[in-house]
Amino acid sequence: MTTSTAGTAQFTAASPSAPARKPYDPRYDPLLAPDPGAGRAYAPTWWVASAGTPPEDDGPVTRDIDVDVAIIGSGATGLSTALYLAQEHGIQATVLEANQAAWGCSSRSGGQGQNASGRLKRSQWIERWGLDTARRLDAEIRTGFENFRQLTTEIDCDAFDGGHLYLAHRPEKLPGLEAEARLMREKFGYATRMLSAEEVRRDYCDEREAVGAMFEAEGVGIHPLKFSFGLMRKARALGAKIHTSSPVQGWEAIDGIHHLRTPGGTVRARRVAVCTGGYTGQALNPMLKNRIMPILSNSVVTRPLTDAELQATNFKSLTFLTDTRTLRFYYRLLKGNRLQLGSRSSVSGADAEGAVHLKLLTDAIARKFPPLAGIQIDYSWWGWVDVSHDMMPRITQPEADKKIWYAVGYGGNGVSFSTWAGKRLAERVAGKDGGREVFELPIYHSPLPFPNVMGLVESPLFAPFRRMGQRVLYKWYWFRDEK
Repeated sequence: MTTSTAGTAQFTAASPSAPARKPYDPRYDPLLAPDPGAGRAYAPTWWVASAGTPPEDDGPVTRDIDVDVAIIGSGATGLSTALYLAQEHGIQATVLEANQAAWGCSSRSGGQGQNASGRLKRSQWIERWGLDTARRLDAEIRTGFENFRQLTTEIDCDAFDGGHLYLAHRPEKLPGLEAEARLMREKFGYATRMLSAEEVRRDYCDEREAVGAMFEAEGVGIHPLKFSFGLMRKARALGAKIHTSSPVQGWEAIDGIHHLRTPGGTVRARRVAVCTGGYTGQALNPMLKNRIMPILSNSVVTRPLTDAELQATNFKSLTFLTDTRTLRFYYRLLKGNRLQLGSRSSVSGADAEGAVHLKLLTDAIARKFPPLAGIQIDYSWWGWVDVSHDMMPRITQPEADKKIWYAVGYGGNGVSFSTWAGKRLAERVAGKDGGREVFELPIYHSPLPFPNVMGLVESPLFAPFRRMGQRVLYKWYWFRDEK
């Protein structure tokens, strides 16, 4: 296996006032660092290298300013919140971004837009909340997916509307997939169906681990950074301001006004929306401390496959795939015939550069697609996923007497739902959520929970032990999935 230095390519400055960029920090850890830095370069992702020239932004905050709504974070959630505030409520928000536009999850994700939100399946929704609530939640998530699907037709983002294949990597995983497919058909009205291993290899790709698959028609693969840039252009065209190199390094409320201190000046805001995903630092605001478990996800993109390699792997589609491991692999053929593959990896930022984590992915390529064993990796990166402690997101105002809202906790399923979360968040910030039944759904009417022990006791006291538990769980998940 060989690697390339091509992944170090970076954009040039996006605005005339943009300062010189600081080096990307591959060891950044949101549980330890007070903030993600200021003006740091993008991670060396394929998305950054292939997105083209980024839209112009509004540069760093350079003086004290007064605004109506401040949005912290310029990923898909923050940008769509700004877009919908302007488009539907006539509010021109100010977005504060620590580094570059869409610097976090939205320039590092797998770009798999699924009909999902959070880590739980629909069968688990029923177990937790009952069928009636699960059906109402499904209607909400599905509406969000269709909104995302429409946006991908308006934004040039290499969208491929080809559904999603959920591959069983061991025979004992098939009954669970079959039960989920049946439930989705019978309880929620989807056309989900099962495919044999032979059908997968004949019609999609010769994935050697697959023993069968569940096919969902609702799935759109995108170039996530091109998509985020498209949201940014739309929002700025309607008057939103996007200030890069402007991390919130201090936050206090004075007489009901939020004073957000950035390196270049204080932003005084009447209302604040937090959209920081897996990059939510512990010191940002007490309402969010210990509410998210950031999980690292690693990705690689290979050199372009040759015609012979395409024939040997029988890639017939750009439909994206995930497997049934608890620490799942996600992968697909990209436009231009590169293979992208990712999975969970290091527990801490300090260990993120370890060679074993890259080997986990290259070994997976060799198992799943033997003709590609040893293929050159042109791009390798990692990023933090915002996993909530109950595996579901929250789009909420945690305390009614404070004009603070947040939308976080997607657990790796935010590519499509983040834009709908931004739309709902905009409604809440604009005061249009009162008395509406949809906002009684679990993801809207409660704050993010604290860590818990075996789902029984919820407390911030458990937070210091989360990573210890994560290490043990990773070993158990590996043993259960592989042995």
